[in-house]
Amino acid sequence: MTHAAAAKLAGQASTAHGRAGRRSHRLLATLALVAGLLGEARAQDEVPFITTPDRVTLAMLQLAGVTANDFVVDLGSGDGRIVITAARRFGARGLGVEIDPELVSRSRDNARVAGVADRAEFRVQDLFETDLSAAQVITLYLLPEVNLQLRPRLLALAPGTRIVSHDWDMGDWLADRQLTLDVPEKAIGREKRSTVHLWVVPAAVQGLWCTAGASLAISQRFQAFSATLSTSLANPGTAAPLLVFDGRVVADHLHAGSASQAAPQLLRQLGDTLLWLRSSGPTQHFEGRRFERAGPQGCR
Repeated sequence: MTHAAAAKLAGQASTAHGRAGRRSHRLLATLALVAGLLGEARAQDEVPFITTPDRVTLAMLQLAGVTANDFVVDLGSGDGRIVITAARRFGARGLGVEIDPELVSRSRDNARVAGVADRAEFRVQDLFETDLSAAQVITLYLLPEVNLQLRPRLLALAPGTRIVSHDWDMGDWLADRQLTLDVPEKAIGREKRSTVHLWVVPAAVQGLWCTAGASLAISQRFQAFSATLSTSLANPGTAAPLLVFDGRVVADHLHAGSASQAAPQLLRQLGDTLLWLRSSGPTQHFEGRRFERAGPQGCR
């Protein structure tokens, strides 16, 4: 039962109060208790249906760089406007997931009217049970606590997957980009403004990586990483640190942010392999080298 359904029942009970007297007080109290318990039981049921203004919908899709090659998944899709706009304006395919059957029916009708029913699908489904693996773009207009519950699943998606959220962030997983726009028609809040947040899922690169005569130890916090390159080439039998550098993970690429000329300009993750693409100075000879993820025994 959603809050809207509970409110509807409460309204019906209030009408009965005029006819049935004190008994309706108990019914109203019971309905209020049930609505509260159900709201606590399922976080998704707490998400109200609030329409995303059209200008925000367009800004979300533009910030994500949606193209005709993308599959867009909208979690909590309401009347379907984000998926429909992605299909109509950008030629994308999309899936809208919504727990309210009436809204799903309305979304399907809207897609037919817009002429994109072949590219815009809508399902009655719990967003926490939705398969997200095929998505290149995921859009959200949920509540902060729901975003945080989804965060581990989003971080586990393929590197480069774009996540866009209207207004609410992801806690200490900071957005890669964000923009704020004036929205005079916004239905909630005193400030008629909206903020759109974009995250690009980073590759998971934390751990030890090995190549002949050298190792790369990486610690990672979302997009940020710190790496230590150690080598035994100069002193056989040892593994002395040669270089320490920081940077950012952008999709499956690691960009060093260090001012040192020895720091690599670019590395790329290929599954359990890191390919050292570009460098200069004393680490230039690592260009083209492949570092494999270490096993339980470390580098050998």
